[in-house]
Amino acid sequence: MLRPTAVFLTKLITGANAQWVNCPKDRDCLRIYFANHGSHLDFATLWAALPAFARDKTRPVAARDYWGKNAFTRTIAIGMFNSLLINRETITRKDNPIEQMAAAMREGNSLIIFPEGTRSMDGQMAEFKAGLYHLANKVPEAEVVPVYLENLNRILPKGHLLPIPLLSRVVFGEPMRLQEGERKTDFLLRCRHALESLASPT
Repeated sequence: MLRPTAVFLTKLITGANAQWVNCPKDRDCLRIYFANHGSHLDFATLWAALPAFARDKTRPVAARDYWGKNAFTRTIAIGMFNSLLINRETITRKDNPIEQMAAAMREGNSLIIFPEGTRSMDGQMAEFKAGLYHLANKVPEAEVVPVYLENLNRILPKGHLLPIPLLSRVVFGEPMRLQEGERKTDFLLRCRHALESLASPT
């Protein structure tokens, strides 16, 4: 009951319109969805925009230090969105976010990640951290799908609690894969360009 409610409320708040550009909407396969990050609405909006069959086995990756800090935030993150909470601070061999994400994917889950690592204050995309590369390397059978989130940073900017009534877009781009021998910096740059190409011209 929590998850249908989450889908309804997310679509109501964001007015999100999903667009699939050279990305098969109905392909049933393992995917890493990666997106720009400017709002707490980002992971919920991307997740809600997926077809129901894909949503059922797609887990947003979220920071444990924020979303796991109390029962209320854990209920939202895990109970409503089936999020995978990861440690982004002190990484150890036993508590390694890449291993945790790869394990979740080997169990059949697709993931939603934000390679910038934190929300943007001004809507400008920051440099991608290496996690996207390492995950694509660990799970090479997965499609890597760029997803541009438009206007969510204006609907609920960082530091705000109440959403502003505006419409948003969720644009799914052409699936990619890590190429054999491709260097980390080249792959991350290619991913970033793929994401930027989905933005509306200003």
